[in-house]
Amino acid sequence: MLINKQIGFIGGGAMAESIIRGILHAELVMPSQIMVNDISCERLAYLNSTFAIATTPDSQEIIKQSDIVFLTVKPQVIANVIDTIAPLVPKTTIVVSVAAGVTIATLQSKLAEVPIIRVMPNTPVAVGEGISAMALGKYATKAISDPVAEVFASVGRVVTVSEDSMDAVTGLSGSGPAYAFVLIDALADAGVRVGLPRQTSILLAAQTLMGAAKMVLETNEHPAKLRDMVTSPGGTTIAGVHVLEQKGVRAALIDAVVAATERSREMGKR
Repeated sequence: MLINKQIGFIGGGAMAESIIRGILHAELVMPSQIMVNDISCERLAYLNSTFAIATTPDSQEIIKQSDIVFLTVKPQVIANVIDTIAPLVPKTTIVVSVAAGVTIATLQSKLAEVPIIRVMPNTPVAVGEGISAMALGKYATKAISDPVAEVFASVGRVVTVSEDSMDAVTGLSGSGPAYAFVLIDALADAGVRVGLPRQTSILLAAQTLMGAAKMVLETNEHPAKLRDMVTSPGGTTIAGVHVLEQKGVRAALIDAVVAATERSREMGKR
């Protein structure tokens, strides 16, 4: 679906780099089909030497050259970016924003009748195991969104949600890697506490969480059922699960997602 499509990135930071790496690794496009804009000449030089892609310090050049434009900039600068490019964006260009908290309506007010897609990816896209939630604007049909979904599928998995779910997505999967890192760190500390070397503990903890997550995704079984499969009567696992329930770990994780969701809503109102 991306054959003969020119792809542009306004903002050449870590997210843009992850997406570029993913689509090139999946061979969805050739390097000659990609152009990146950034305010840092050093960053542009790095991206050019790493991926053999075109770069430019001029964001308007991205609009002139691209069929799909990814806005991979920080939320606090996106207003200036839109003001700069809006006069040049044709109605045939697909605009994809990954700026957290910036609504489709905000973008659409400056980009009339342009198909806009808002995406919330999370940081594991950097290793090809992210999850990206897409919300489609008024003019973004399924035929328009399919190539964008293909791009994000190259760095993980993709779901389509209504835009009013984006704050909840942010609270769960957007912030979720941080929760997982806390769990891995705590499990590794526990391993050290019971006598394991630090690096061995980190490896055991990280691989255990990754394996458990893969079982959920590949078996399509409910996590509670998979938990029951490893929880023998009177065994070690139920003893550990009992302590987790006593200490309120489940409630703490629920509260963390709720708090992050509410914070996302507050930020979106600014």
